[in-house]
Amino acid sequence: MNTGSHNQADANSNFFGHPKGLFTLFFTELWERFSYYGMRAILLYYMYDQISNGGLGLSLGLAASIMSIYGALVYMSGIAGGWIADRVLGMRRTVFYGGILIMFGHIALSIPAGVPALFVSMALIIAGTGLLKPTIATSVGKLYEADDTRRDAGFSIYYTGINIGAFLAPYIAGTLGQNYNYHLGFSCAAFGMALGLIVYGINSKRNPKLANSTPINPLNAHEKKSMSLGIAAAVLVIVVLILLGSAGKVSATGFVWGITFLAILLPIGYFYKMLHSEKTMPEEKPRLYAYIPLFLSSIFFWMIQEQGAVILSAFANERTDLSLGNFTIPSSWFQSLNPVFIIIFAPIFSYIWFKLGKRQPNTPKKFAFGLFFASLSFLIMALPGFLYGTDVKVSALWLVASFLLVVFGELCLSPIGLSATTKLAPKAFAAQTMSLWLLSDATAQAINAIVVPLYNSQTEVLYFLVIGGIVLILSGVLYLVSPWIHGFMKDVD
Repeated sequence: MNTGSHNQADANSNFFGHPKGLFTLFFTELWERFSYYGMRAILLYYMYDQISNGGLGLSLGLAASIMSIYGALVYMSGIAGGWIADRVLGMRRTVFYGGILIMFGHIALSIPAGVPALFVSMALIIAGTGLLKPTIATSVGKLYEADDTRRDAGFSIYYTGINIGAFLAPYIAGTLGQNYNYHLGFSCAAFGMALGLIVYGINSKRNPKLANSTPINPLNAHEKKSMSLGIAAAVLVIVVLILLGSAGKVSATGFVWGITFLAILLPIGYFYKMLHSEKTMPEEKPRLYAYIPLFLSSIFFWMIQEQGAVILSAFANERTDLSLGNFTIPSSWFQSLNPVFIIIFAPIFSYIWFKLGKRQPNTPKKFAFGLFFASLSFLIMALPGFLYGTDVKVSALWLVASFLLVVFGELCLSPIGLSATTKLAPKAFAAQTMSLWLLSDATAQAINAIVVPLYNSQTEVLYFLVIGGIVLILSGVLYLVSPWIHGFMKDVD
């Protein structure tokens, strides 16, 4: 393959030096993330705010646990979404149908119908995100040839689009939700997803690399029958769980533990399946073995990063001095810190990797750096309680520092992980391996659903110290074994 001629061909119609289709995926994911993070910026507050204020009146501990298990189910659904893209619908239709489900999920949450509307919305958004998110990320990888050196930089640009949407969402949906009406904020999320659907529906048809809706590994007749039986069984299980829950036979704690157990078993099952599949070529198996420690590392990273919308969100609302002169900062605005820092620093990191070229750290070392910065972001949050106690309001700068550190870690790990997944994935499991990458976030949030209720004013310092300390140790171990992992990656950097 002549990369130079490939680059020359793209030069006539490109997006910041990248394939033109990157703009469509960049813009679509921008508005999908606007909808998701707009909802997420106010969802915790909506759940534990008093009913008289328009909330649901749940306890903070229960609301935090629901937030985490919701996030886990959103990412777990990516397993089914990747499989559907690979084997049933093809990538284009999977993305489009997923967006429709997400839009209707936000519409359901914009209706003031209490807890029932909350769970209907969750079900729709979980299913829709499972279809859309792994498939659209895989589509980015398919814009590039295997030896195209622009791939990591392209994923960084794509990742910037994600974070532009996440940056705008708290200021618009968050402000409307907290200062006026929660359901008005949720309506903005629905509008954002609708806009993303329009852009994708029009532009994807015009791009040859995005327009194809043929599954790469279609089902045969026997597999279609098995799929139908599997769907029927899944529906039956859901109905039984709803009935048992209505009868008080399934507690919220039991449900959380069940999902956590499932979130741990799923990746184990997926790795086993791919490693033993006849469709996985012998030369692809060492790369899968190299992918396992990267996957485990990402779980610990996301355990910290995802608590920005749960524990740090509660810290912003309960423990932070929000006054700025005569203005009170809406606590939901702190959710914009992560994306705004990514918008600022992603181009810088992308430029650094580009300039270093072959001299840049290998993928396992980048992951180790990611864990290191994530650990510091939690360790620094132990200081306010240690220095001043946990019964006083503290400066917002502590949160700013924490979000900044975890962003440095995210830029070392997340876009690199997306890129590595497209390079290490067996060809027969392309979209499903991307689903597996997203499953690391699901597993992290499922574990968080058990961990976050442990946080309170009495445990605050110890909570941040223990989690941050564990991840700091793991970052050192990963750095030391990175040469061994890189050896299994063969010709992939």
